[in-house]
Amino acid sequence: MFQQYFIQLKSYGHQLRQSQLRRRQHETHPLAVITRNHSISSTPISTPSKLGGAIISPKAAARFDKNMTSHFPTTISFLFVLLLSNSASAANDTGPATPSECDAASLGECYNKPEALRLKLIAIGTILVASMIGVCLPLFSRALPALRPDRNLFVIVKAFASGVILATGYMHVLPDSFENLSSPCLPKNPWSKFPFTAFVAMLSAIFTLMVDSLMLTFYNRRKVSKATVMDHESPIHEMVPVPHGHGHGHCGVPQLDADGKDGQEAVLLRNRIIAQVLEMGIIVHSVVIGLSMGASQNPCTIRPLVAALCFHQLFEGMGLGGCILQAEYGTKMKAILAFFFATTTPFGVALGIGLSNVYRDNSPTALIVVGLLNASSAGLLNYMALVDLLATDFMGPKLQGSVKLQLWAYLAVLLGSGGMSLMAKWA
Repeated sequence: MFQQYFIQLKSYGHQLRQSQLRRRQHETHPLAVITRNHSISSTPISTPSKLGGAIISPKAAARFDKNMTSHFPTTISFLFVLLLSNSASAANDTGPATPSECDAASLGECYNKPEALRLKLIAIGTILVASMIGVCLPLFSRALPALRPDRNLFVIVKAFASGVILATGYMHVLPDSFENLSSPCLPKNPWSKFPFTAFVAMLSAIFTLMVDSLMLTFYNRRKVSKATVMDHESPIHEMVPVPHGHGHGHCGVPQLDADGKDGQEAVLLRNRIIAQVLEMGIIVHSVVIGLSMGASQNPCTIRPLVAALCFHQLFEGMGLGGCILQAEYGTKMKAILAFFFATTTPFGVALGIGLSNVYRDNSPTALIVVGLLNASSAGLLNYMALVDLLATDFMGPKLQGSVKLQLWAYLAVLLGSGGMSLMAKWA
């Protein structure tokens, strides 16, 4: 492209010099001009001449000589500006993202603020309903004999929901954190020098393990201290030694007595820890994705995201609802946990709508905060799905006693994780 501009510019200058030379010869040497005109008169009038690669007639060439003489400075200036603009355009096409792209929010080709607001209001209602249905289905399953916790169908449904939670951590939350913390809008030092997403996710999984372990340790010590006090107060009761086996019970932890009251209380406590920690991780993720949707003004992005998030919340709610059901909370506590799960994503959308004029998802502060929250949520969800949900069920006595039921549970896990992985294309 630049070579053509230089060729044309050189041709224009050559034509200008020829025109000035002919005019000078005509003014100073008339006989030489007449002789010259006579010598070239044998050339037909219709013979074309070339100008910058274009075919023009002699009359057009004469007009061009006159115009070039009067407008040559303007033409040169125009070509110079055109050359610089094309050079800048080429540099922008091949160079990295400029800081100006990170200073302002990208409107996109489908920017439509009223239409986006209408879709976001619809999203608040539909996501709320889908979340309530998902989390409440397992809670009302006791009315159906086939969906009671001691039935095989409940185990398969819970495996499907556990696969959904596992895919949520690996396919939705973790990639978002990588994208946020590796954004070109962040300084290369330190965000491009160290894998902060994997580091924070690892710390989050270790922290979840610590909370899980310490709460069970405090519970076991309290039970042992109570038993010791009862022995001292009642000498006729002999102290029963506490077994220290390493086998997996229903929830995959050493238990005092799997069939006795203490063992049942330990299982119940573990299930309650699982329900609370899992809800905490899901709530963090739900607020983040709701905030991102609420701050967007692009209907082309919001429209498929609404449908994807409805299915996402439906299946994720089923997994959480199964954990709440096994925790055997009272009606009030069940309602509180279900309410917080169902309202966090709509709350995030409403918060994003309110902050849409000041919140920019490509600002360094937003990228760092959202990226770190997503990384911690991903580590928590991955640990809970693998250790407290899948490993507990598959290493428990019910699935260990039936190979056929194990295979059906594995299929349910693959279906749940596969469906959520497919939704990662839109959400």
